[in-house]
Amino acid sequence: MQQTAILALEDGSVFQGRAYGARTVRTGEVVFNTSLTGYQEVFTDPSYSGQIVILTNPQIGNYGTNADDDEAARAWIEGLIVREWSEVPSNWRSSETADAFLARQGVPVVSELDTRAIVRKLRSGGVLRGALSTAGHSPADLVEIAKNSPSMAGLDLATRVSTAESYRWTEPAKPCSPSERIHNAAPGRFHVVAFDYGIKRNILRRLATVGCHLTVVPAGTTAEDVLALKPDGVFLSNGPGDPEPLEFQAAQIRKLIGRTPIFGICLGHQILGLALGGKTFKLKFGHRGINHPVLNRRTGKVEITVQNHGFCVDPDSFKDSEVELTHINLNDQTVEGLRHRSQPLFCVQYHPEAAPGPHDSQYLFDDFAAMMREFAGA
Repeated sequence: MQQTAILALEDGSVFQGRAYGARTVRTGEVVFNTSLTGYQEVFTDPSYSGQIVILTNPQIGNYGTNADDDEAARAWIEGLIVREWSEVPSNWRSSETADAFLARQGVPVVSELDTRAIVRKLRSGGVLRGALSTAGHSPADLVEIAKNSPSMAGLDLATRVSTAESYRWTEPAKPCSPSERIHNAAPGRFHVVAFDYGIKRNILRRLATVGCHLTVVPAGTTAEDVLALKPDGVFLSNGPGDPEPLEFQAAQIRKLIGRTPIFGICLGHQILGLALGGKTFKLKFGHRGINHPVLNRRTGKVEITVQNHGFCVDPDSFKDSEVELTHINLNDQTVEGLRHRSQPLFCVQYHPEAAPGPHDSQYLFDDFAAMMREFAGA
């Protein structure tokens, strides 16, 4: 007999559907992702820690899961909301159903909901805290659980998802289908220290492909310990939560500015912005999908980008004489990239590693390699 699942929001809204995945109750900020593919990468992206995710593509689970598409060692989403759940996958790469994968990871799923109605609510009123139960909780209890769950604002989640110990990474990117073309990996010329605020594996692979051998370090690593590793460059990763509580992390990056080239992505972009004296703010419902248009102001070209963030840097908090705003979101004009005018650093809000998504912005990894070459020759 099919079990019932219930989603309750902090405003008192209740939605009932069919239960899949784990039999449990989880809370989180309810957000939506408009991607047409790549649900496994969403499941395992640490940036989704603390969030219950709505996938707007109507059918999820239809191509199963496989170990190659994991972006971390475990699933990080708190729960999943879908319109239709496919119990039978059809794909040559599939090794496990999405249902079995999430059940094993302790993630509850609710299906047969009007996901368009919920997304319209979030777009008009902003994201809400929610509670998702596949374990028989009453709607009234779940509304109270949602109201009492922590707010994303002010929440440090990067420390929670970060690696506990440093480790090395040398594996380059590889094609996930016979039609995908990836250039042969460059020799591992550059030693890059990567701060793990919730890093995705494909970011590490893309860095390795352009000639980096990496030491991945915990989010709380000091600048002194990083410099002791004698890096050719420093990378700041993506991650979950509010950037403003990460004062210690921003202070460490501030000490590294001018000492080594720095490249940041997503939360790393926000932390670098804070290190430069900027401020951040929370977006109404965030950017999550694989088709967001971004203008590269340096080239005049529009890049179709992968995005997953709920916070943004404030463009008015920087001095124009020091910081160049290099990329702008064409949907809402928010900042998507910046570069220091005199120091060797740059960062972007979106995800150029494209896991999943378009490859328009993968040149940024080459730009980082070029910056390290130039810095070494200076």
